[in-house]
Amino acid sequence: MQPLLKIRSERDRMSAIERRIADFLLENSQLLRDYSSQQLATALGISQSSVVKFSQKLGFKGYPDLKYSIGEAAARADNGNDGRVSAAAEQHPQRACAEDLWRRKSEAEEETRLINPPQALEAVAAAIGAADKVFIIGLGEDDIHARAFAWRLALLGILTVHNFDTAHMAASMSAAMPGDVLLLFSEDGVQPSLSQLCHEFRGIGGKVVTVTRHSSNALRAHADLPLLVSAHDERAHVEPLLYHSAVQHLLDGLFLLLCEGDERHIAQLQANLERMQHMVKP
Repeated sequence: MQPLLKIRSERDRMSAIERRIADFLLENSQLLRDYSSQQLATALGISQSSVVKFSQKLGFKGYPDLKYSIGEAAARADNGNDGRVSAAAEQHPQRACAEDLWRRKSEAEEETRLINPPQALEAVAAAIGAADKVFIIGLGEDDIHARAFAWRLALLGILTVHNFDTAHMAASMSAAMPGDVLLLFSEDGVQPSLSQLCHEFRGIGGKVVTVTRHSSNALRAHADLPLLVSAHDERAHVEPLLYHSAVQHLLDGLFLLLCEGDERHIAQLQANLERMQHMVKP
C-alpha cells in the first residue's frame, strides 16, 4: 500500500500528535526530502521520538525509511507509473490525461475502500434491508448520488422516499417509524438543516446513515452509521471527479451486498426490469 494512502486510511485512529504529523506529511509530501526527523519535529513543536514512533507504528523501520517510501511513491506518480503515462503523452496528450485520471480515480476508490471496513458496509446493508422505509436526501450536486441510489433501492423492492429539499423531507419524515433509515449525502457535511434532520430522525428511533468526506464534520458526528469518502487532488477541476467516482464505487459495493444478501431482492429486481421493458418497448 502506498505510504500516503496508508496514512489517510489510519488517520482517524491516531492520537492528536500523530494526526498533526500525518496532516503535515499529507500536505507537504513533495517537501519531505528537505526535512530530517528533527526538523520535522521542530516544525510541528513535538519531540523527535514522536516522529520516529509514528514511522514505526506505520510499519517502517524509522523516519528515513518512511521519507524514502513517500518520495519513491511521489516519483512514480510524477512519472505516471513506470513512465507509461509519459510515453502516452508523446503519442497523444489526451490519452495521457485520460490515463492519469483513471489512475487517480483508482487511488481514490482504493482509499475509500480502506477507510470503510467490510463490517461498516455490512451494517448499512443490514439496516436498509430491515427497514420498512428508507428516506434519502442530498442537496445540490449530492442529489445526483441520492437520486440514483433511491432508484436502485426501488428496483429491489425497497420502499424509498427521496427528496432534494429539507423542508419536504421534514414533512415526509412524519411517516417514519422506529427502524427506518435516513440516508444523507453531503460532501462537506456541514449543512445545519441536514444535521437537524438527523436529530429529529434519531428521536423517532430511526437509524441515520451519512455519506461524507473523510473529515471531521457535523453530519458524520450525528450518524449511527457513517460512510466515508477519500478523494484528494490539488487541481480544483479534478478533485470533484475523484470524489464522485469514489462515492459511486462505494454505493456499487453496498448495492451488491443488498442484492446478494437477499434472494427476494434479486427476484424483485428481475421482475421490475422485465415490467419496465414492456413499458418502454413500442
